[in-house]
Amino acid sequence: MAVLVVVVVVVLLWLVTGVRVVQQYERGVVFRLGRVRGQVREPGLTMLVPVLDRMRKVNVQVVTMPVPAQEGITKDNVSVSVDAVLYFRVVEPIKATVDVQNYGFAMLQVAQTSLRSIIGKSELDDLLSGRENLHQGLEVMLESPAAGWGVHIDRVEIKDVSLPDSMKRSMARQAEADRERRARIITADGEFQAAAKLAEAAGKMAETPAAMQLRMLQTVVEVAAEKNSTLVLPFPVELLRFFEASTARPTGAPAAAAPSVPPQATDADASADAEHS
Repeated sequence: MAVLVVVVVVVLLWLVTGVRVVQQYERGVVFRLGRVRGQVREPGLTMLVPVLDRMRKVNVQVVTMPVPAQEGITKDNVSVSVDAVLYFRVVEPIKATVDVQNYGFAMLQVAQTSLRSIIGKSELDDLLSGRENLHQGLEVMLESPAAGWGVHIDRVEIKDVSLPDSMKRSMARQAEADRERRARIITADGEFQAAAKLAEAAGKMAETPAAMQLRMLQTVVEVAAEKNSTLVLPFPVELLRFFEASTARPTGAPAAAAPSVPPQATDADASADAEHS
């Protein structure tokens, strides 16, 4: 009887050693005598054959992996340093366990090489402003090796682009020149529109002379309101035209006759007058 009890206790202990718990974010890959079992153990309580089975747990959560900064030369010959962030997760635990020794390290290496390759194929403007296309290109480059390792790429994003100090200064000068050019264009456009409106207003005033007088009076009111010590006397242009017309010499008028000079008396006449007296 005692022997039976001992055997039962040993069997229970042997069975208890085969009990495993798989967490919700894990999947279990079971190896029996070195060969992988075809079925992946789902989350929950699972039984293994003691001594014969060995289970390896694989995390299926999304892994956030920073890619170290990679230095390279862009397509337009600019030296830059670019780092990125890689998001991936395991979708086939058996491949991630059997086909690759360390899928995390493998993904890091292929991400670095792909980032260097994408830097050499892109221009500086694409790295700074057109990153969506670069993200898609990186994802496509990583999908091929990741699919063979049972890994799915969720997304790849370029985090930072470091430029040389000389390039930063050049870009700052370029941006400043561009803003100045826009300001000058806007100012010139405003002056052009104002000149067009003034020309249109001048045409309207030429049709109605009273409008010019009203505008002159309005200007006098504005000046008197701003500078009370200033005295403004409007001088009509028509008066200047009257003076100009009156002083102008008529065309084809005869020349003025020279004033007549009385003839001078001779000495004989003078002597005769003396004797007669």
